[in-house]
Amino acid sequence: MRTQKNPNILQIQRNSPDYPARLLDLYDPPKSLYIYGDIRLLNAPTIAIVGSRVASPEGVKNAHHFAQALSAEGYLIVSGLARGIDGAAHLGALGPNRKHPTLAVCGTGLDIVYPREHLGLAQAIGDAGLLVSELAPGSGPKTWHFPRRNRIIAALSIGILVVEAAERSGSLITARLGCELGREIFAIPGSIDSPLKKGCHQLLQQGAKLVQSPKDILEELPKWSKTRFKGI
Repeated sequence: MRTQKNPNILQIQRNSPDYPARLLDLYDPPKSLYIYGDIRLLNAPTIAIVGSRVASPEGVKNAHHFAQALSAEGYLIVSGLARGIDGAAHLGALGPNRKHPTLAVCGTGLDIVYPREHLGLAQAIGDAGLLVSELAPGSGPKTWHFPRRNRIIAALSIGILVVEAAERSGSLITARLGCELGREIFAIPGSIDSPLKKGCHQLLQQGAKLVQSPKDILEELPKWSKTRFKGI
């Protein structure tokens, strides 16, 4: 069903055959989703790449590198369109020509881009991939929207990579929810003196898999052919 305010935004109900099955793993799956872009990507093999909004240069580089490499291997990269690690992951997945798909789960209605500096990035994602929200058009950013968004990121994914995270980072919420849903959790280690690595080290102590290269993730997850990804 197309929305009245923006006919380019499609609303799908929980009972729709297009509704992503992985979201039904949640105890409170969204009653409906608003989407902009290629609906077929909702059921692609998806890896979440998340982390701090105030990221280090190394973190931005790693997010971009892992996203680009995993995307090239046939995985759809999902993140939350936030500053820092999220934005770097989306850019890495899109590739230099911004033509390869990535999926952004938004904490606003799809007609409102937050943060505003990601307006161009959101347009590129919508053109090449998919924007998703459980919030109706016209919904602005509220503090409680983003933890709710994180549960959708966790559920859509078969694996979650935390690149950087402070001790109380929202990325740890995504990882915890993913663990509860049976998703694979990965974390990149770093200096014991870095506040942005304390969350990653916490996850590693709790059983997340330590990764140093995209190959480490590929060895842990099921094999998906590039043909299947492109043919969805």
